[in-house]
Amino acid sequence: MKKSLPIERHGELAGQLVRYALTGGLASIVNIGVYWLLAARGMDPNLAWAFGFAAAVAVGYVVHSRWSFRGHGRRDNLARTGGRFMIVSLVSFGLNQLWVWLLVQRLDLPLWAPYPLVLGVTPLVVFALNRKWVFG
Repeated sequence: MKKSLPIERHGELAGQLVRYALTGGLASIVNIGVYWLLAARGMDPNLAWAFGFAAAVAVGYVVHSRWSFRGHGRRDNLARTGGRFMIVSLVSFGLNQLWVWLLVQRLDLPLWAPYPLVLGVTPLVVFALNRKWVFG
């Protein structure tokens, strides 16, 4: 049996990660844009984040399922895939709500304070869950 090089074995994963990052960037821009717009106008920051999140999930599911994880796993059961995507999205939502609550409401930091965790930590957790459980 011919052994593949590490770069070949991880090529699919690397491609997915790059596509996921680009798609996640788009969804994050939608989420943060809605959040900022609403929170800056006086809406409760966690409620504003919820509206932004809902908009980002709609964009994210379509693009992740058709592009980020294309050719990976199966798409034979939309209810299973969509349901799992919603569960993982709720994990993402919970983590991001934690960052907003902790940094903005509890520690009284500026509205932008959650961005590093929202853009750095949460996406890595969600990528792993999407790759293995949702689209795997």
